[in-house]
Amino acid sequence: MRRIPTGMLLLALPAAALAGPPYVTDDPEPTDYRHYEVYLYSQASGGRDGVSGAYGLDFNYGATENLQLTAVVPLAFERPTGGDSSHGLGNVELAAKYRLVHDSESGGWDVAFFPRVFLPASSDRVGEKHASLLLPVWFQHDWEKDWSTFGGGGCVINRGGDSKDFCIAGWALTHQVLPKLQLGAELVHQSADSKGGRASTQFGAGLKYDINDTLHLLAYAGPSLQNIAATGRYAWYTSVLFTF
Repeated sequence: MRRIPTGMLLLALPAAALAGPPYVTDDPEPTDYRHYEVYLYSQASGGRDGVSGAYGLDFNYGATENLQLTAVVPLAFERPTGGDSSHGLGNVELAAKYRLVHDSESGGWDVAFFPRVFLPASSDRVGEKHASLLLPVWFQHDWEKDWSTFGGGGCVINRGGDSKDFCIAGWALTHQVLPKLQLGAELVHQSADSKGGRASTQFGAGLKYDINDTLHLLAYAGPSLQNIAATGRYAWYTSVLFTF
């Protein structure tokens, strides 16, 4: 069975936050205190060797004014070209976002630390069989009420088999073009995540549409720009978000 690099999954798997999804790049804003965000999502990345991705549940809770708790449960799949498809429970994620600086309301920047643990996959057919740990810092600045820029990055402790530690960095710009419609774009770079692997760079465009205060639609798609044959040609993401 073809091994799908963890990095391809990360490029197709936006980190969890209100303004993070549908982007790979995250922001420092935690879920509102004592409120919930629940994403029902699907995402994939692929190229000439096949497609990998997941369907799942992404759950966030505002535990304090500056602390968000997150759990992501993916049903992962792999569809290699010319081979048998496989699916199963992927790498469950547990995370906690803590906002260190909150100054965007007065024209400054917000800053947050958002460590994320990827647990070993329970399936023998999909996902990584070892745990990994992402340690990123995210920044955000808002202006004119309808523009926002956010980004940052960090490194992943990723040791097991042919895997190796790697780093990821990205930056995004969004604009509230209509009262219910937000559009944006980002650029993301990741170093090689396996022995003999290649670095990857991806461009993506996303949208968020607010049907009402509770129900929201999100979508994202973008091509790879670097080492396409080795790292995949594209990634996409869609989700329905419930906020309450």
